[in-house]
Amino acid sequence: MTQDNPLIDERDASFLLYEVFAAEALCRLPYFAEHSRETFDMYLHATRELARDVVFPTYKPMDEAPAHFAQGQVHSHPVLRELWPQIVALGVINAHRPAAVGGQQVPLTVHNLAAAYMMAANLSAFGYAMLTTGAAHLIEAFGSDTLKATYMRPMYEGRWTGTMALTETHAGSNLADLQTRATPTAHGHYLLQGSKVFISGGDQTLSENIVHLALARIDGAPAGIKGISLFVVPKLRVEQAALVPNDVAAAGTFHKLGWRGIPSIALNFGEEGRCHGYLVGEPHRGIQYMFQMMNEARINIGLHGVATASVAYHASLEYARTRLQGRAPGHKPTEPQLPIIAHTDVRRMLLRQKAIVEGGLALVIAASRYQDLAHHAETESERARASLLLELLTPIAKTFPAEKGFESNALALQIHGGYGYTSEYLPEAWLRDQKLNSIHEGTTGIQSNDLLGRKIIKTEGASLAALAEEIERVIAEAEKAGVDPADCERMRHALSCTRETSVFLIKLAVRDLEAALRHSVDYMDLLSTLVVGWLWLLQAARAREVLQRGGDRPFLQGKLCTAQYWLRNEVPRITALAALCQSNEDSYARMQDAWF
Repeated sequence: MTQDNPLIDERDASFLLYEVFAAEALCRLPYFAEHSRETFDMYLHATRELARDVVFPTYKPMDEAPAHFAQGQVHSHPVLRELWPQIVALGVINAHRPAAVGGQQVPLTVHNLAAAYMMAANLSAFGYAMLTTGAAHLIEAFGSDTLKATYMRPMYEGRWTGTMALTETHAGSNLADLQTRATPTAHGHYLLQGSKVFISGGDQTLSENIVHLALARIDGAPAGIKGISLFVVPKLRVEQAALVPNDVAAAGTFHKLGWRGIPSIALNFGEEGRCHGYLVGEPHRGIQYMFQMMNEARINIGLHGVATASVAYHASLEYARTRLQGRAPGHKPTEPQLPIIAHTDVRRMLLRQKAIVEGGLALVIAASRYQDLAHHAETESERARASLLLELLTPIAKTFPAEKGFESNALALQIHGGYGYTSEYLPEAWLRDQKLNSIHEGTTGIQSNDLLGRKIIKTEGASLAALAEEIERVIAEAEKAGVDPADCERMRHALSCTRETSVFLIKLAVRDLEAALRHSVDYMDLLSTLVVGWLWLLQAARAREVLQRGGDRPFLQGKLCTAQYWLRNEVPRITALAALCQSNEDSYARMQDAWF
């Protein structure tokens, strides 16, 4: 298996960053004023080189020899001992955080593109950094000065890692039922007791310490979501400048389908009654605080989905160009065999992968840009609008790359034929990895209910109205740039169908919320297809503009052909999805347990 995989196409990355999303314009905002295209490119180059030359070669060894549990300790793959300091030195843990906490204030738009290279190279290895960033950011946002000095800084410096400890065996996605207890003491800390499961990176032999951001219920707290608080629970707590054990114990590892390089473990707090936890912010606001990390994680999972699909796409593209098999119809058996990319059906599969990968990457970058603007745009109205669009795109940016990315990975395996399902080649491993993305950070059903129930119905369509304005603007730009008018009209019709369906469901929810949400997954498919259609139309418009300036013709023609594929093959499905969402078709609502 070659090591020459580009992971993410450099030309596509540059095109999206500078032509499609105008990342340089962010430098005009005061928060990003110290940056320029030069600093962005330096960061991307350094990350890309480390990802390709150092991180990617560690993927297969880590997948084949997962972390294991022995003598009460989870043992990481030995290669991480050499790899982790290099990831830390690159600065990816806090690159997009403020200078005040040691960060470089790199726009998330740029940072997430850089992170995509690392995820495509070895998402398990990069997962330690991603989780550490999210946990440290929670302390940065809501923790006391003492917590920041004691725990946040070593995490941003990469000396300690971080996790999010939410899930319990009896309460998976339903956090309202969690039972981990926190008993206050006279010394300012709490004593925690309980168990957590599926904690990624929850124990390892990689860093000096591990800091868990854990949800627990203070004794006497209200039932349900309103009684949950957030705590810093270190594996080793700090006492008089020394690190001492904190009664946090790994109980074993889960043997996973994918992401094998980062352990998923069961974790016990307080088996000996001396697990110290330190309250973050105010009591009973843990869910509110944790949503910051969970929303960031949802974007990151979407980025994982794109990266995992991308590395497999480039592997299948290379294989299709070099694998000789078959001849053109009507050619004699004595004639030379052709590379399989010459066969139309192989090109069909490759083009679908390209459409998913590059459309998904555009989606995650768009969400990242809205996040930058939501925090750092100059006016309150600009920040509010960006926040509205970010909230709408977040469940889509998580779900589309995970679901369509799995399809893309399956196509990569298919192109490899019999070799695809052997462990000598990597597509089977990437397919395993990809499946986890539709489960992590809320399943597709949960994301779909969030999208339709909270982002559309609860806002009475306000977020969709903002998105519609963006789509209408791009349609006008595409028409001006010379994109086929029929493709622009397809998007206009799809937008009209989406508006009509959304209004129908908003009205239906007033009298029957269950019926309105019945086809939420279909609505997710509908709106995701529309959003990616919008982003492909935007790419087509920019490609036409760059062509007129004499740009890279093969690359840009590839963009235009892929945009055509999405707009003519996928966007028309919106009409049927809209009809389904409005049909009140009730088969799976009506189906009873005994009938299965």
